Amino acid sequence: MAPQAPWQVIAQRKQAERQSRIPEEWLLSNLPSPSTLNVLSIPRTSSILTSQELSITENYDATSLAETLRAGKLTAVEVTIAFCKRAAIAQQLCNCLTEIFFTKAIERAKYLDQEYIRTGKTIGPLHGVPVSLKDTFKVKGYDTSIGIASLAENPARENALLVDILLEQGAVLYCKTNIPQTLAALDSDNNVFGRVLNPRNRMVTAGGSSGGEGALIAMRGSILGVGTDIGGSIRVPAMCNGLYGIKPSNQRVPYVGQEDGTIPGTSSLSLIASAGPIATSIRDCELFLRTVSSTRPWERDPNVAYGFWEEQGSISKKPLIGIIRTDGIVSPLPPIQKILDETVDALEKSGINVVEINNSAFQKCQSIINGFFAGTDGGKSMFALLDRTGEPLINWLNGRMKKKSPISVSKLVELHARRIAVATEMLNVWKDPKTGRQIDAIICPVAPHPVPPIDRWNSVNYTSSFVLMDYPAGSLPIRDFTEADLKGDLPDATPLNGWDKVNRELWDEKTIDRKVYLNTMLSIQLVCPKLQERRLYLSMKIIDDVFRNGKTLGQAVL
Repeated sequence: MAPQAPWQVIAQRKQAERQSRIPEEWLLSNLPSPSTLNVLSIPRTSSILTSQELSITENYDATSLAETLRAGKLTAVEVTIAFCKRAAIAQQLCNCLTEIFFTKAIERAKYLDQEYIRTGKTIGPLHGVPVSLKDTFKVKGYDTSIGIASLAENPARENALLVDILLEQGAVLYCKTNIPQTLAALDSDNNVFGRVLNPRNRMVTAGGSSGGEGALIAMRGSILGVGTDIGGSIRVPAMCNGLYGIKPSNQRVPYVGQEDGTIPGTSSLSLIASAGPIATSIRDCELFLRTVSSTRPWERDPNVAYGFWEEQGSISKKPLIGIIRTDGIVSPLPPIQKILDETVDALEKSGINVVEINNSAFQKCQSIINGFFAGTDGGKSMFALLDRTGEPLINWLNGRMKKKSPISVSKLVELHARRIAVATEMLNVWKDPKTGRQIDAIICPVAPHPVPPIDRWNSVNYTSSFVLMDYPAGSLPIRDFTEADLKGDLPDATPLNGWDKVNRELWDEKTIDRKVYLNTMLSIQLVCPKLQERRLYLSMKIIDDVFRNGKTLGQAVL
């Protein structure tokens, strides 16, 4: 037998370490068969969680949990143990965790409870609230391997700034979540920890690159997590797992102390990632963003722009919502067209005006994005990390990611010039050409298809364009995909291009069984102008109120 490659040995050690950090009494007695697709109910039937722990993990969002902790109706220890248990179950079912620090989290919760007893006060708005983190965030004493073997077994010496801020505001940190190798895929799979599975339907993707966060929160092993997004990596997992996710503008939330596998400073030359929340309610996204802004992060991270929460935009008393139905590159499939139609219809019936937008700038984004995604250094840094341990690319990246020559300075200048030109043109979408009214937010698809089978996500232009523009953008779940949504024909016209052809294969009954989409959710994306995160939240809340609570415009709280 041939000796194992260094990366394989490291992967075995890391997986064994992760398994050892789950207490034996939290292990499932029997794992479901691969044919069991929806595993959301298993925590309830496992007998691992008590009735109180089931209530804690199922009946609260982060906002209501924080209120309950503040009132002294639950202790931080009770809450932390409940979520640690449920996260352990989620890991066994969905492979969503990388680093586990349950023991440290419970110690932290005990400290918070002691301080509450001593002072009668909570430590910050997140006092006792468990918060999960994408693996990219450095947490002192734990690896930040991002699923690459050569970065493993090298614990961080200090916390990322956002980690410190969350701790200062009372949060309990207890785990980090799984990602794709290189962070450059929209399905979360790597050679160190393996693939994340979607708990709603384990045949479809959990998304990426914050896929572990999406799966964990869908399992309610977390109710508030932090992801990052450079091409859709918050919004895509949110869509795939039926959650709320917001990608802020890149100057809004501290990003220092991240591991992305590149040389420090490289990212400033290309598209710039953002950190933001994934949650079970839209108000939890507000809780996260409001809390972070209240700490004056611009005084600690030079890349963060000034702006308290109340200064981050507002919407009109009579909102005007725009809708962009297609990017002009990949046409949305029938279920996506249908959910857009339903959204417009529901908004108009509730008294909210909607205006159709046709904007050519959207179509120009993809070629610029492709230029940036080629990698400033041609992938040199990432391939060097892989070569250290002989680690191969995962199947999806093999053939897609190749070593290239670094981008020249003249090419970078050209890409940035094109980006500025398109961003300038895009500014025109924020005024209704007929009335001159401000458009408060824009609705568009998160993707041109429903949640697809594993490794079949197609086209990132619907999400990455708003990284190029640096617009805050959010994913908003609307409803379950139903049997009625399986209907709808493809157009007879020739596909627009290769991307459009592949997209049609996700609906053509000759190339896919449409029933794979059952047990998924249909979502929409909302977008607002740069650094207008509160404006985005308010717009998302109005639409969420219409669908969740049946509110009309007059009943919505702006």
